[in-house]
Amino acid sequence: MEEIYAKFVSQKIRKTRWRPLPPGSLQTAETFATGSWDNEENYVSPWSIGDFGNLDSDGGFEGDHQLLCDIRHHGDVMDLPSFDQERIVTASSTGCVTVFLHRPNNQTLSVNQQWTTAHYHAGPGTPSYSSAPCAGVVCNNPEIVTVGEHGRINLFKADHKEATRTIDNADSNTFHAVTFLQTPEILTVNSTGQLKTLDFRQQGNELSHILSLTSDRVPLHCVDRHPNQQHVVATGGQDGILSIWDVRQGTMPVSLLKAREAEMWEVHFHPSNPDHLFTCSEDGSLWHWDASTDVPEKLSLFQQGGRSSTFLSQSISNQANVHQSVISSWLTTDPAKDRIEITGLLPSRSLSVNSLDVLDPCLVCGTDAEAIYVARYLFFIEIL
Repeated sequence: MEEIYAKFVSQKIRKTRWRPLPPGSLQTAETFATGSWDNEENYVSPWSIGDFGNLDSDGGFEGDHQLLCDIRHHGDVMDLPSFDQERIVTASSTGCVTVFLHRPNNQTLSVNQQWTTAHYHAGPGTPSYSSAPCAGVVCNNPEIVTVGEHGRINLFKADHKEATRTIDNADSNTFHAVTFLQTPEILTVNSTGQLKTLDFRQQGNELSHILSLTSDRVPLHCVDRHPNQQHVVATGGQDGILSIWDVRQGTMPVSLLKAREAEMWEVHFHPSNPDHLFTCSEDGSLWHWDASTDVPEKLSLFQQGGRSSTFLSQSISNQANVHQSVISSWLTTDPAKDRIEITGLLPSRSLSVNSLDVLDPCLVCGTDAEAIYVARYLFFIEIL
């Protein structure tokens, strides 16, 4: 049975992301980055993983995560997407957005590009000027989109000193996260439980296609887009509910999947097996959600991490006009058949699991318990 490996790093980890692999590569993930928060000094750090299970000459595991280098980061790391194989982008609680360049040949990390006043409450140099946290970043080379807690959206391009486009007061509420639906259209989630889209090809500054969950106004913290079906998105929020949306239809989520009461900080579809989805929460849980319908027996992960459970979701929209052969398993409409298998991946829960990332067979997560967890082989069997 494959295990999950922990390393204690003496920093609270806010974000963690795998370095992307070259297109067509047959390699597995080897390097990830972490960003810390709520420490006296915060850092961005690339790490390498080794061959878990093999002993070195001192009797230790060769697979222990190895710190490659680090660099001090001004403010909390609020987001940490990869830009390409060598560059990562950070969002700071100070409002600064930074592109870091990692040089693997000499293991150094340096500032490649920086927009120090990407987000602020008033103009720099004015008496009322104060920085505003940058809440989220999404990248699609050469474009970088940032959203701030004060409602600003920026569109940057790599190697350009100024923003290509800035929309102030794009939302009167606080942005919490952003993703691309398709370039150049973005989807944001905010503090009142709304999803809003913006197409940069349009001249107007108004966000459109507003979706929300009734009138509860429960904050949404995270969003991820299905890798193959751009209209399918998943969100998680303050109430611990995993919501599945079809942005083509209606203004309400397709399904509400209730799991925990604690805040859900991140949600990620598996990039190549999107019937599998992963979430992490304030209560220290790291969960695998299996909605696959094309295998006779569910494939679960690391049973020692918690009991595998099956629960019934609530379907709340009519998808009858969507051809069943192309519908995502996450958009199923029959509540009696919409059964999701859930497996806890961590052996015990303590402090918040703030971030996770999954790349092919590998998963990494970071916690407030100052620990990083890595799994090299998520699935026992390849899912075709």
